[in-house]
Amino acid sequence: MHIICLDLEGVLIPEIWIGVAERTGIEELKLTTRDIADYDELMAHRLKILDKEGLGIKDISAVIDGLEPLDGAQELVQWIKQTHQLIILSDTFYQFAGPMMSKLDWPTLMCHHLNIADDGRIAGYELRQSNQKEHAVRAFRSLNFATVAAGDSYNDTTMLAAADAGILFRPPENVIAEFPMYPVVTTHEQLRVEIEAAVERTS
Repeated sequence: MHIICLDLEGVLIPEIWIGVAERTGIEELKLTTRDIADYDELMAHRLKILDKEGLGIKDISAVIDGLEPLDGAQELVQWIKQTHQLIILSDTFYQFAGPMMSKLDWPTLMCHHLNIADDGRIAGYELRQSNQKEHAVRAFRSLNFATVAAGDSYNDTTMLAAADAGILFRPPENVIAEFPMYPVVTTHEQLRVEIEAAVERTS
């Protein structure tokens, strides 16, 4: 039995923080783990900007409500759920990603949790655990599940390394150059084909 582990943002849905940046005009919020590999450093940067600009959870939720899954993502999710087991491993937060899950027919999501102040300010965050994507994949494998993982950024590469097979989906050129051992795909149909091939190899 295979478990397919997918990143969320950049693979199934648009990058939420980029959406917030475009909606608010705050260019610095466009930085993602593609740009800053250290997640704590990236989140500290984001929260500092939100405080400075007076933005809270309602402002971000308004952006998220207007997002739709990437073209082909819904069909990919349906196919995986019909043929394998699907787990979404993300470094986003339940308060952000929750509204998107209904648009993806409620796959299992493992991510982090925001601390929201009474006034709606994002006061901080709680990681499920550091490098949770890698730990989750290793845990699945310890239960004798074969795993195929796909992601788009630096923070996915340890997950890809821990899996029986890893795939990069629309990664930036610097990630491609640094991790040439992983196949690169740019469409969800190509991702499906690569997942099928990986399952065949690891069965």
